[in-house]
Amino acid sequence: MKLKKPIIALLTLLLLLPIPAYADVTTGDMIITLGKNLTEEQKKLLLTEMNAPDDAQIITISNEEEHQYLGNYIAKSLIGTKSISSSAITIAEKNAGITVKTKNITWVTDEMYINALITAGVKDANIFITAPIPVSGTAALTGIVKAYEVSTDTKIPEDVKQAANEEMVKTANLGDDIGTENATALMAKIKEKVAETKPETDQELKTIIDDAAKDLNITLTEQQTNSLIEFFNKLKELNIDWNQVGDQLQNAKDKLTNYLESEEGQGFLDKVKEFFVSLVDAIKNFFN
Repeated sequence: MKLKKPIIALLTLLLLLPIPAYADVTTGDMIITLGKNLTEEQKKLLLTEMNAPDDAQIITISNEEEHQYLGNYIAKSLIGTKSISSSAITIAEKNAGITVKTKNITWVTDEMYINALITAGVKDANIFITAPIPVSGTAALTGIVKAYEVSTDTKIPEDVKQAANEEMVKTANLGDDIGTENATALMAKIKEKVAETKPETDQELKTIIDDAAKDLNITLTEQQTNSLIEFFNKLKELNIDWNQVGDQLQNAKDKLTNYLESEEGQGFLDKVKEFFVSLVDAIKNFFN
């Protein structure tokens, strides 16, 4: 969990910002979040990196907001005192799903962002997350969610935003123990089954978690299992559109499956180093 301080800023800080909404957005419109503590030179470099148009909407995010939305899940010392991580959110076509690309993000993976954003209710967006130096990535989610709200004139409940931040951190922490690819695939698989079956009891949830872990050849401790039961019980009580969650997860699976079956995807698999084979296998197992 090294280098978490700078980027913990971005996910968190936009949730309280009183900014106007823009309902008349169209496919291809971009909204940008920039950390408040970036230098002018860093801002220019990041905007160039994002290929930001002159008319892009820009939101500045602060470290105080990061603490508000991550303070319950990460130590204050890890959130730090500066906000520098940034993102560009481009509106995609209807039913296009969510794509995420990152640069200088060291702890939160692209798939972890997608999982958390689906929980938050974000859909149909292409997202690029970056920072001028390597950072953990935890702060980015808050900014992305806020930018999505602003660009689409959609209000996401505060408790759902908190849950999305908690999911991201919980997945990353679990990844430290069982591997990031395993943790991401496990959370997605559990979420998909919860969306499908809508379990009502702890035992039903435990069965879903145990089955998902078994399918992915993952061994969980009793503490890890209980923590997941507690978290998904919390999700069940929130105003989450589980039909949309299932649809967005399916979109994500379809995109990756199509890529892996394409000539480009096969070429990638031929060239990938042995270190990454487990990641590909874990993702593929999630689809089975």
